[in-house]
Amino acid sequence: MNGRNLLFKSLILAGLILMLPALMEGQCVMCKAVAEDSASDGGLGAGLNRGILYLMGIPYVLLSALFFVIYRGWKSDSTA
Repeated sequence: MNGRNLLFKSLILAGLILMLPALMEGQCVMCKAVAEDSASDGGLGAGLNRGILYLMGIPYVLLSALFFVIYRGWKSDSTA
């Protein structure tokens, strides 16, 4: 019974993982369609790109600040 249950759960997990790329690609196509439709304006496509870069940069800035604080604390502990 236990092996059969594990096999069933593994098949469900594999199916969900195989469906993820299709879901992610669908979102990219939607963003691309919106940007292409507004290409005549020139404003929305550039704004969309800036927004993506802004959202991508925030985690890097926060993680860099966190690692700097940890490094500074570790460095002051090792010199004392």
